[in-house]
Amino acid sequence: MATNLRVTCLRYGLPLLSLFTLLAIAGCQSDKRLNLSSQSLSGSAMQTVVVVGFRAAITNAEAPELVRNPITGTSFMSWPVPEEVVDWLTGQLFERLIQDKHRHFIPPGQAQGVVESIMESDTKLGIHPMEMIRQVGNTFEADAVLIGHVYRWQERVGTDYGVETPASVAFDISLVRPSDGAILWRGNYDKSQKSLFENLFDLDTYVKSGGRWLTARELSEFGLEHLLGAMPGDPAEAKGKD
Repeated sequence: MATNLRVTCLRYGLPLLSLFTLLAIAGCQSDKRLNLSSQSLSGSAMQTVVVVGFRAAITNAEAPELVRNPITGTSFMSWPVPEEVVDWLTGQLFERLIQDKHRHFIPPGQAQGVVESIMESDTKLGIHPMEMIRQVGNTFEADAVLIGHVYRWQERVGTDYGVETPASVAFDISLVRPSDGAILWRGNYDKSQKSLFENLFDLDTYVKSGGRWLTARELSEFGLEHLLGAMPGDPAEAKGKD
């Protein structure tokens, strides 16, 4: 791997390409936004959320490099991630979200349709990327827009009980308020599975895995569970109010 890594903007695949191309441009600029506490996002403040879903930080045709999240400004070392992996993660994310019957989640397909409509009316691509997110959210009268990025997806090489290379994944999700573009919440999951002897502080993963070496999908499912459990207004919180 090259030692001289350059920080670049994120690039994206075909789904919602226009929106994320604009976000990549914004990632090259400094941008300060309001960060709110989880407490301020509970209850009725999170009734409707547009789920844009995940996008790969870099495409399959690119080499590993350090990239900057255009929304949060955080830099991550990233590897090419297959489109089918990104689609699968988006599907898993949405399936988990809609278990919360107390809130309304707009699916990624509907969000894509709105983006395409906005881009068709903005032929000069002059719209600011955060304005794009705001328009998508406001179109659905949403309280937030949920966007995720995948930075690493390394599959396990080996079996359940013996590996040459363990699974390793890294992704994040961010909640953006469409009314003013504020980052309401963000969370990231960066995990390379290790044996219990290598990492005695990761007992939780060891117990959940049953002592097995997980596949990348299984590891990412733990990650989604972790992030959604930490996200403001998660399903468990809503059920506790019944």
